Amino acid sequence: MTSFVIEADGGSRGNPGPAGYGAVVKDAADGQVLVETAEAIGAQTNNVAEYRGLIAGLQSLLALAGDGAVVEVRMDSKLVIEQMAGRWKIKNEGLRPLALEAGALARRLRVTWQWIPREKNKDADRLANEAMDAAAKGRPWQSSGSAGTGSAGTGSARPGSTGPGSTGPGSTGLGSARTGSAAAGPSGAREFDLPGASDADASSRPAPAPAPLSAVAAQDSLLDLIDSDAVSPGQDVSSVQGTAVSGTAGTGWRAPTTVATSLLLLRHGETPLSVERRFSGLGDPELTPNGIAQAEAAAARLSREPYGIQVVVSSPLKRARATAEIVAARLGLEVIVEEGLREADFGDWEGHTFTEIQRRWPDALAAWLADPSAAPPGGESFGVAARRVQATGDRLVERYEGRTVLAVSHVTPIKMLLQSALLAPLAALYRMHLDLAALSLIEYYADGPAVVKAFNDTSHLR
Repeated sequence: MTSFVIEADGGSRGNPGPAGYGAVVKDAADGQVLVETAEAIGAQTNNVAEYRGLIAGLQSLLALAGDGAVVEVRMDSKLVIEQMAGRWKIKNEGLRPLALEAGALARRLRVTWQWIPREKNKDADRLANEAMDAAAKGRPWQSSGSAGTGSAGTGSARPGSTGPGSTGPGSTGLGSARTGSAAAGPSGAREFDLPGASDADASSRPAPAPAPLSAVAAQDSLLDLIDSDAVSPGQDVSSVQGTAVSGTAGTGWRAPTTVATSLLLLRHGETPLSVERRFSGLGDPELTPNGIAQAEAAAARLSREPYGIQVVVSSPLKRARATAEIVAARLGLEVIVEEGLREADFGDWEGHTFTEIQRRWPDALAAWLADPSAAPPGGESFGVAARRVQATGDRLVERYEGRTVLAVSHVTPIKMLLQSALLAPLAALYRMHLDLAALSLIEYYADGPAVVKAFNDTSHLR
């Protein structure tokens, strides 16, 4: 798997004073510079400039390689690295919005954080100074193309017209940059050739396919089909919500350093289609009497301590809304509908059993089971659904920061939120099982990390 390095820096001549940032994206294997970006940002402090450099570096990598890229972020700012790694608290409230923005971007990647001495951060430092020097002369920053060795080697600029992923003056197109799912890169970003890349769009190359699932495993793990007694219940959510695992942390190794935004994920109750083990996407079946009982059991549990739910959001589909309304009534809350929490669209497969689909669409089914970018006929791929769900999750975490939110949804969106929190590839969806009316819990920390605290807990249904 291709991996990357981001080196970022920022400076202020006066602190506060005229400030600027610089960032480079490099290939981790040989140090070739792939993107460099810099900008003057007016009168700011050193720390603000450093955070702006980090954000620009993360945006540039997302524009270049898309979500899920593996990256080591290197900075000579101990403060920024330690705060983003979750080891230091953010005491300066002026930095908190920047830290939240950087954390949201970082959650879309697989990031490790590394402090480096200033002398090993020469490329980013040079870019920040170039931006400040240009601003002092009343000029916009333009790349000098003189990326030094620093901690990595030099890349040569690719000539050509502006292309996908370039967002400002001085940018050059990169044929291998992914588009669509990635955020737009920062203004002034300059991209270089990826090692060995052709002019073809790299996003057109198929990702390695996961090992194929058996028919039984596919039915049990991917679809809206299984009753709550199919497997033994998972860990009790109430035993872990709002607490660090003993001796461990927000990253799995150390104690979280900020108040978490808790996202409790509740799958809806049983429907006629789940009883008959049929694909259930954007179709709108009602809950069965057993499904209503499952929702009431979840409501009874969630109305007790220690949950303290403050917000209830739901998919717009009837089976989720009915489940959410039962819980919300018990809590004395209103249900807020979130369109992005709807189930994936299964297209022509809606209402069919797995066996029927296997007989009528064998090739399409095989492709769908092997590749998250493959869509059912007339439907939505997991890749497309994941972008919608991730955007919704990011909005919820930002809007309800520090609060406990119950999100009532479906098997696919819930798995996608868990997969994203774990920094797992999208193919991990093929290896999860989620029961009807099951609870899962993700806690998001403002410093950056997201922690899965519980998964597929059905103890309230026993």
